[in-house]
Amino acid sequence: MSLKFYMHYFKGLYIFFSILALTIFFFSTEKVRAKSFDINNIEISKPFENNFDKNKVIDLGFKKAFFELIHTVTKSSDHKKLELIQLNEIKSMIETFSIQEEKFINQVYYVNLGVSFNKKKIFSYLEKKNIFYSQIIKEKFLYIPIIIDENIDDLIIFSNNPIYDNWNKNVKKNALINYLLPTEDLEDFNLIKKNLDNLENYNFSEVTEKYFLDKYIISLIFKSKKEIRVLSKIYNEEKEIIRNNSFKNINLNNEKDLNFFINKMKNSFEDTWKKLNEINTSIKLPIIIKFQNKDLKKTTNFERVLDDIELVNDYSIKKFDNEFIFYEIIFSGTVQNFIGIMKNKNYKLNTQKKVWTVE
Repeated sequence: MSLKFYMHYFKGLYIFFSILALTIFFFSTEKVRAKSFDINNIEISKPFENNFDKNKVIDLGFKKAFFELIHTVTKSSDHKKLELIQLNEIKSMIETFSIQEEKFINQVYYVNLGVSFNKKKIFSYLEKKNIFYSQIIKEKFLYIPIIIDENIDDLIIFSNNPIYDNWNKNVKKNALINYLLPTEDLEDFNLIKKNLDNLENYNFSEVTEKYFLDKYIISLIFKSKKEIRVLSKIYNEEKEIIRNNSFKNINLNNEKDLNFFINKMKNSFEDTWKKLNEINTSIKLPIIIKFQNKDLKKTTNFERVLDDIELVNDYSIKKFDNEFIFYEIIFSGTVQNFIGIMKNKNYKLNTQKKVWTVE
């Protein structure tokens, strides 16, 4: 047989197996993807008495897991809207759950649960309550609390500053902001003291730049006999946000008052951060992207990235040919949100045409 015949024969085989592989690949990915919210280490305990009911204990775990999720993805001002949710509503949003550990000790039943909530159902529930979902983005902020004691005209930054000493002692499980406090530096103290008369306008860059963080919070805490006023400057990269708080009848040297103050301030900062990352999930943006199908590993990695993006409601393969796979993606957010997320995942998109291309 001629060389030409063999070339046609092997080319035919190549096309056949390529189409077969893509067909298998297509049917394995055609199904809609729905990422879940996984809440782990939910600990519940109950005395083992005559009326003990294990199912009721697990139901308590479901409620605890739901509120832990809600407190992570919504602002504190929205929490009251969700307090009266019924157990059957919570259960309807659960995809799976697992008992990670259970034991009896001294007539007490202890259980540790893992609960997975269906992402789309959570989004739908929040939309019905007119609550915006905030993306789960954990970030590190430098935090500098400065007390200006107006009673004695004194500046307290490090030594004898109860806020500085106690700020990181209690960290909430669902907190998104991780705080770094500055080291006790005499040079920093002198710089701040030098600008005492103009602290509200001072940008603190001389102090903050040594920590190599583009996100930081400066709290100016004005302490008088009647009240405590707090002016906080929140710097998110190049953007500055101002927050004002006031507290009456509070003593920062009293442990209970101090914890109340710290929790209130942390909630304020968390809400500000969540507000910056809010998404209107009622927006369902359809996006068509074509991706080269020459490298199965790259294609698989691309799908894993889509799986990991919590705002991707679902995606499927719309069609394919011998060069490209065409994905249809349903995204809860804006075009700019999606482009920004993909850029952070090291995918550059060409959006000049109706069908986008991964470059």
